[in-house]
Amino acid sequence: IMSPAMWKWTCLVSHLLLSATVSSPAKQQPPHPKRPFITFTGDQAEGTFNHLVVDERTGHIYLGAVNRIYKLSSDLKVLVTHQTGPDEDNPKCYPPRIVQTCNEPLTSTNNINKMLLIDYKENRLIACGSLYQGICKLLRLDDLFKLGEPFHKKEHYLSGVNESGSVFGVIVSYSNMDDKLFIATAVDGKPEYFPTISSRKLTKNSEADGMFAYVFHDEFVASMIKIPSDTFTIIPDFDIYYIYGFSSGNFVYFLTLQPEMISPPGSTTKEQVYTSKLVRLCKEDTAFNSYVEVPIGCEKNGVEYRLLQAAYLSKAGAILARSLGVSPEDDILYTVFSKGQKRKMKSLDESALCIFVLKKINDRIKDRLQSCYRGEGTLDLAWLKVKDIPCSSALLTIDDNFCGLDMNAPLGVSSMVRGLPIFTEDGDRMTSVIAYVYKNHSLAFVGTKSGKLKK
Repeated sequence: IMSPAMWKWTCLVSHLLLSATVSSPAKQQPPHPKRPFITFTGDQAEGTFNHLVVDERTGHIYLGAVNRIYKLSSDLKVLVTHQTGPDEDNPKCYPPRIVQTCNEPLTSTNNINKMLLIDYKENRLIACGSLYQGICKLLRLDDLFKLGEPFHKKEHYLSGVNESGSVFGVIVSYSNMDDKLFIATAVDGKPEYFPTISSRKLTKNSEADGMFAYVFHDEFVASMIKIPSDTFTIIPDFDIYYIYGFSSGNFVYFLTLQPEMISPPGSTTKEQVYTSKLVRLCKEDTAFNSYVEVPIGCEKNGVEYRLLQAAYLSKAGAILARSLGVSPEDDILYTVFSKGQKRKMKSLDESALCIFVLKKINDRIKDRLQSCYRGEGTLDLAWLKVKDIPCSSALLTIDDNFCGLDMNAPLGVSSMVRGLPIFTEDGDRMTSVIAYVYKNHSLAFVGTKSGKLKK
């Protein structure tokens, strides 16, 4: 009998295989008894799968698709289906027509699942879609019964982007109070409507008036970061794309890909490239003064891998910890980068699997905070209107858990933190990764563009 944790990995690995065509075995391999993979195929032509989460307690799988949410058993049998679309909509309607009349022509529009999260404490699924500027349903885990669908306030519209990979959420859970949901999203040129990162209330009552409201909001300060509108005059297609998110210790982290204008060596003109950055926020920071971002990347044999494709957080485990000089319980970030940093949508096939020790990234952030609060340098954030806002000096002690003041924020780290390359692939780009510790060994599973699975 498999434990819930093992079911989790079985299903995630199945997902890596199901999300692309599995290639046939190489001809030189000897024949062996076939062990067929369990598969599941949606019942509609438009039912593309977008997201998957596994209930680690039961092994049940929740699959977010176009116009559908599926609940599957651990052997991929359909238990329940919940329809989410299509419906009459127009992406130019803001607020959507469900709130007020819209003069734009309405057409039958698919609902693309953009985020799927299990809220364990309240036994519900948070399923956010592309309809109506990105509203979310709260569904009961047992039968996918709709517990709530908040849509009457502007805070309820999370993102107008219609791509499945445009929103990432992290739940921060508390034993004695309502949980928080940190939401990070591409804004698609609409910074006046959508914050790129915010923290929201996850109320116990799914129909409560405060569901998804900002944790804090007054006339001057709120639990959010907005990209300044002026940024889009410099980089018209600017956006921050969120690849992965997690919480660790006192912080919430997001891994991002964002455009930047740089001057190549020896050139007088600037060109647009993409930079991968880790963003960190304190869980308890209601004013978002703790926002820091740091460039990350990796290099092997003189080749730069800078375009983040996927990431996963795991523990070091005893054997890897020994070689890295860290504790077995230290957090390790497994990342997949493709070569270069010129294009987001047309990544090169050369890719690298790299690891970061989270503590070392935090140490770099602490060094940067300390130097900025000594008045050294500038805030150094590419997406701020004025890039050279100077750091202000303040006499205070900055420890590992410093959460910022209403000065020197948001803050950027200029020097890149380099990961340790542990595997490269030149012909079949790596596109996904999971990892875990088994009997002190660190194991990683990587999915590739052609549908191969590497262990």
